[in-house]
Amino acid sequence: MQKDQIEGLWTHVHWLSVLEDQGTYTAAALRLGVSKSAVSQRIAELEKATGLRLVQRTTRSVKLTEAGQLLVDEVRSAYAHIARSFSQVRDSAGGIRGLLRLTAPVAFARQQLVPQLAGFLDAHPEVRVQLDVSDQLSSITADGYDLAIRHSQQVPDTHVAWKLCETRSVLVATRSYLDRVGTPKSPHELSDHNCLFYPRGVDAPAWTFERSMSRKAIPERITVPIKGSFATNNSEALRDAALTHLGIALLPDFSAQAGLANGQLVQVLPKWQLHGAFADEINLIRPYSPQVPKAVSALVEYLRERFSGGFGYTTKP
Repeated sequence: MQKDQIEGLWTHVHWLSVLEDQGTYTAAALRLGVSKSAVSQRIAELEKATGLRLVQRTTRSVKLTEAGQLLVDEVRSAYAHIARSFSQVRDSAGGIRGLLRLTAPVAFARQQLVPQLAGFLDAHPEVRVQLDVSDQLSSITADGYDLAIRHSQQVPDTHVAWKLCETRSVLVATRSYLDRVGTPKSPHELSDHNCLFYPRGVDAPAWTFERSMSRKAIPERITVPIKGSFATNNSEALRDAALTHLGIALLPDFSAQAGLANGQLVQVLPKWQLHGAFADEINLIRPYSPQVPKAVSALVEYLRERFSGGFGYTTKP
């Protein structure tokens, strides 16, 4: 195939990547702003040019063949780079505008991020935000995200990070549960309770606590095995289970904040600091580039201001 023929198929490959991302011809056509038949025709032309079947069609959705997936994976980062370059050029010509692709963990996005986005979008009417909510740590570069929120202190060397805020882990339960079972006075008394926890691999569940009696003293550290009838890898689900009076849940403070503030939950063992349960900070990260799009800089500044106070809320049970 001649070079000019290959160049003529660049748009076709891009449409294939959009089809893979959206899952159906109808959704892909809507995303691209074209007709469903136009998408189907481009894919057929691409399959004819490659001599390979690229798409497996079903009655409800489409899935790429091994060859189609290989092609999309190979060009994904290149298209993301083109999109960023275009945004940077357009940024240099005017104000804050354009599409901003953002990814964030499920619980944080639902409970904290989404309620704050309206203010940003009202202030910048020419900006559109596309939020991907997922607990899977996808590749920011390969998937074309402008910005990612990570509940983690680990940042790839090729990325830039802004600290959004500090966060801590807390134990919470409802007053009804504690009145029924009792309020633990020390970590060791958790053995008498139904503990709702975030599973960590195949290891037996255990929680580690620290307490300093004074600033100069070496912190006292205790690790206690725990047991419980419910475990899940989502802090929002843990919070909801605690709200049903099921037991004592270990949560990041941003998931516990609303329940503690309105009195639905109370903090358990407030004088003890949980260690190693969740990361101690939340970061905004993006791939390194010499020039940061104005929309990205504006959102970073806005979110850092909104979350500068963290989520701390404590009350004695």
